[in-house]
Amino acid sequence: MVVSKNSRQIFCAIDTDDLEAAKSLSSSIRHFVGGIKIGSQFFCTYGPPGLEIMRALGLPVFLDLKLFDIPNTVAAAVVSAGKFNPFMMTLHASGGKAMMRAAVDANKTAADASGTDKPLLLGVTVLTSFDESDLDEIGVKSRVLDQVSRLASLAQASGLDGVVCSAHEIEILRSRCGNDFKLVVPGIRPTWASTQDQKRVLSPSEAIARGADYLVIGRPITSAENPSAAARQIASELSNLETPS
Repeated sequence: MVVSKNSRQIFCAIDTDDLEAAKSLSSSIRHFVGGIKIGSQFFCTYGPPGLEIMRALGLPVFLDLKLFDIPNTVAAAVVSAGKFNPFMMTLHASGGKAMMRAAVDANKTAADASGTDKPLLLGVTVLTSFDESDLDEIGVKSRVLDQVSRLASLAQASGLDGVVCSAHEIEILRSRCGNDFKLVVPGIRPTWASTQDQKRVLSPSEAIARGADYLVIGRPITSAENPSAAARQIASELSNLETPS
């Protein structure tokens, strides 16, 4: 099966501390996804050597560490992570403009010095496990949509390449931030999969139709009895969205 244009927008979330399982899973789905997302569980277990092992499988890597610290520390972390040539990486937009600008500047300077493509920098807006009651608990007196929009605008003004948001915010962020601003969407659940702990979800085809640039899909693939078959089914569903050129 040839990977469709839309299925290349899928990054499968590799959330495990089992290296062999991560390698086996990634190899089994490589023809049905566009890349893999490496998060804190895997990275805290295996660090840069593990990241290099996964990159050697030949799939683009989305390094999702959600950096959040003082500007100088985040800038230094972006430079260190950039040495491993991830396709994109995350930092919290809640860290503020100074932090994000420091990361953007460091990312460009490091890429220029090494002669490599700079990773896309993405701002995490509001986690897809959050709803209004969760925001209220941490003192944010705002609707989820308003908070996401506020942080996305701040991220864009700070020079980030895009944000992570739920599928329900795609349309308003497109109108506010334009078509060049990347929207990476987790909390994706096929109609045949459980929503589990995600509260703001859509199916892969719905998210792509609304204008998502990249989808992050984890447990519907990784927890499936046959991950390769699950990834193939999602890729097949997305291929139906494509029209002949």
